[in-house]
Amino acid sequence: MSDTVLKEYKDGVLLLTLNRPQKKNAINNEMWVAIREAFESADEDPDVVCLVLTGAGDDFCAGVDLSSFGDTEGADSAAEHPFDACARAIAGFGKPWLGAARGAAVGGGATILFHADICYVGESLRLRLPFANLGLVPEFASSYMLQANIGAQQAAELFYTAEWIDAVRAVDCGIAARSFRDEELLDKALEKAAEIAQWPVNALKEIKATLRLPHKAHIEAAFTAESAAMERQAGSPENIEAIMAFMEKRPPKFR
Repeated sequence: MSDTVLKEYKDGVLLLTLNRPQKKNAINNEMWVAIREAFESADEDPDVVCLVLTGAGDDFCAGVDLSSFGDTEGADSAAEHPFDACARAIAGFGKPWLGAARGAAVGGGATILFHADICYVGESLRLRLPFANLGLVPEFASSYMLQANIGAQQAAELFYTAEWIDAVRAVDCGIAARSFRDEELLDKALEKAAEIAQWPVNALKEIKATLRLPHKAHIEAAFTAESAAMERQAGSPENIEAIMAFMEKRPPKFR
């Protein structure tokens, strides 16, 4: 597996660490493939009972690596894009998994957490859903998952404003279950994972299946709707203006 995702196993718990700290763990195509393969392998491995996903360094994940937009590594024109394949693998993961996020969690680095069964955050968390300000739309079935997790009005507020969310608000609104000091975050997540992993894996899989059943059709519908909307918005005048403004370090002019 790529060294952009590190694996560490102990007593039924698999720790996955996004490992591009010099890029704030921004995800390129190679990394999407590595994440997908790690989740798929863990799903099939009878020794893995619970999974924990975290980021190396001071940040969880700054989202998609903008420099990888033209990168074809890991991509197959006849198959799903690595991002889409990874998103579906995570949405379909059949065992409990926990997110442990501190620092930046932006775009795909935020929406991936909405699929965690339990999400813990560090006090330095800075989470953002930068879709409206980029002239784009939500992805990773987040248009459904965020509403399912925190309610329609709060989800709409966060999507429409693209505002920054700190650890206190993440817990208060229901994005995260609990907040910890940065230095204890991973230990606390691993402790909870070990607590879960003491139970029989098949029982946990059945419990997760019952919890997720009411959401499956809605998640699939969200993937389809988001993909169509992204095709309409990507490369649109407002999307181009947002990117140009970002590159030129100026406020965008959408009016």
